[in-house]
Amino acid sequence: MWEARSSSFWRAVFAEFFGTMIYVLFGLGAALRWVAGPHNVLQVALAFGLVAATMVQALGHISGAHINPAVTVAFLLGSQLSLFRAVFYVAAQVLGGVAGAAVLYGVTPAALRGNLALNTMHPSVSLGQAVTVEIFLTLQFVLCIFATYDERRNGRMGSVALAVGFSLTLGHLFGMYYTGTGMNPARSFAPAIITRSFTNHWVYWVGPMIGGAFGGFLYDFILFPRMRGISERLSILKGERPDEPESPPEPPGEPIELKTQAL
Repeated sequence: MWEARSSSFWRAVFAEFFGTMIYVLFGLGAALRWVAGPHNVLQVALAFGLVAATMVQALGHISGAHINPAVTVAFLLGSQLSLFRAVFYVAAQVLGGVAGAAVLYGVTPAALRGNLALNTMHPSVSLGQAVTVEIFLTLQFVLCIFATYDERRNGRMGSVALAVGFSLTLGHLFGMYYTGTGMNPARSFAPAIITRSFTNHWVYWVGPMIGGAFGGFLYDFILFPRMRGISERLSILKGERPDEPESPPEPPGEPIELKTQAL
C-alpha cells in the first residue's frame, strides 16, 4: 500500500492514537466519583463534549479526528477512506483509549478509582433497550460529523469542532441514565480492559457500530448523496493512489512533495 510509505499517513495514525488517549483520559477523569452522591451528568457531558471539540480543532486537519471506531467504520462504509487506513485507525483508537485509561488509573488514588467510569446499564434497562439507545446516540453523532465535515458544503456555518462537541454533549445528557453513554467502543473498552469487567460489554460495540453505520448511510446515500460509481468507491476502499494532475517541473534541488487527500 502506498499509504504505508507516506509520512502523513503515520502522522494521521499517531494523531488518532493520541487524540483517543486524551479523549478517554479527560472524559473518564471527569466521570470519576470524588464525592458521595449521584453523578453530575452535566459535568460529565460537558467534559466529553469539550475534549472532543478540542481534539477536532487540534487534530482534524491531520487525521480527521475520528477518535472513535464507530466513526471510522461509518467513513469506511461511505467509501471515504481506504480499508487499510481504517484498520490502522481503529487499532490506534483502541490502543489510545487503553493508554488513556492506564494513565488515569496511575494518577488516581486507589480509593477513588472505582470502576474507572466503566459504562454500565441502568438495572431497569433491558439489553434490547440499551442497544437501541446506543444506536440512536451514535446515529445523531455520526450524522453531525458527516454533515460538518462535508467538503461539499460551501456555506458551512459556525465551528466544526463545537458542532461535534455539542452533539457528543447531547448524547451524554440523554444516555447517561440509560447506558452510561458509550457512543465510542474505544471509550467503553478502555476501562473494561483495565478493570477486567466485560459484563454486557458487547452492547457498547454493537450499538455504536450499527448507529454509526446507519448515520453515515443516511447522510451519504439519502440526505446528501455522493455521486460516485462503484468503480470509484472500490478504488477508494482499496487505497489506490489517486492520479496527480500534471504540474510544472520542480526547480533543481527541491524535493517533490506528494499531495494526499486528508481524511
